[in-house]
Amino acid sequence: MVRARKELPDANELVIATVKEIFDYGAYVELDEYNGMRAFLPWSEVATKWVKNIKEVLKENEKIVVKVIRVNKQKKQVDVSLKRVYDSEKKKKMHWYKRNQRAEKILELAAQKLGKTLDDAYNDIGWPLLDHYSDLYTALETAVMLGPDTLRVPNAKEEWIMPVYEEANKHIKIKQVKVTRIINLWSTSPSGIEDIRSVLLNMKNISEDNSSVNIYTIGAPKYKIEVISEDYKSAERIINSILEKAEKDAQKLKVNFEVVKEKE
Repeated sequence: MVRARKELPDANELVIATVKEIFDYGAYVELDEYNGMRAFLPWSEVATKWVKNIKEVLKENEKIVVKVIRVNKQKKQVDVSLKRVYDSEKKKKMHWYKRNQRAEKILELAAQKLGKTLDDAYNDIGWPLLDHYSDLYTALETAVMLGPDTLRVPNAKEEWIMPVYEEANKHIKIKQVKVTRIINLWSTSPSGIEDIRSVLLNMKNISEDNSSVNIYTIGAPKYKIEVISEDYKSAERIINSILEKAEKDAQKLKVNFEVVKEKE
């Protein structure tokens, strides 16, 4: 069960809940991220449209995404709404939850290696990572991409670094995409070969973290630029920057530059 660090949720916060009891006037749910804390879902907050029976919308033990609408800190009572959650919010929250369930499992496996508990894992490295990163899965994903040093954040205990890193490497596979372009480069200048080489080398220097740039000779004057990154948006941005820089360098060196159009 993914854990929240604070005791109570905030108003308007989206939380994962498990439906436990259903009545005509509403339902009681348990907030998964808050140690199974009990919350009330009023009948009026179940659906945007009128429903004859609340059980048409809810089922016991079903996991749902709800929005916190009231928090009584003194009595530790929480009311939630289902109808105020947009489909896009539900999808995003569920995606986040599943990712962080995997992250928590990785912490648990590391704890088993060390002969410790999941509570120990959270205290010794989980909470320190959450203080530093947006969420636990992002922290572990960053470690897989950049190495174990990214886990060495303030207050994280050193004995956990390699066990957590090793388990993350086993269970997290980084998705990558590849974008390519074909260009023509040619020159009639006596220094043309060196000028073309200079343009190509400068292209290699344009990259971002978690991406790589490769350039291949297809056969003069054709060259293939390949950008590998985490998503198409990043890859396209990088390759467009490369082409823009290459065209400017080519103009300065009087090298002919042309992007080859793909066949439709």
